[in-house]
Amino acid sequence: MAKTSRIKIKLMSSSGSNHYYTTTKNKRNQTNKLKLKKYDPKIRKHVVYEEKKIK
Repeated sequence: MAKTSRIKIKLMSSSGSNHYYTTTKNKRNQTNKLKLKKYDPKIRKHVVYEEKKIK
């Protein structure tokens, strides 16, 4: 079986609310850290989510 090129990552909220989304990314095509603006339901605003590794 071939080794998968996608890794699981956690997108942590930059607001400090400890909310996160989980997703996957292709480690060959996207080598830099992912930053997305998404909705944080704990503070009810759109904030920047930054990539962290899943432990």
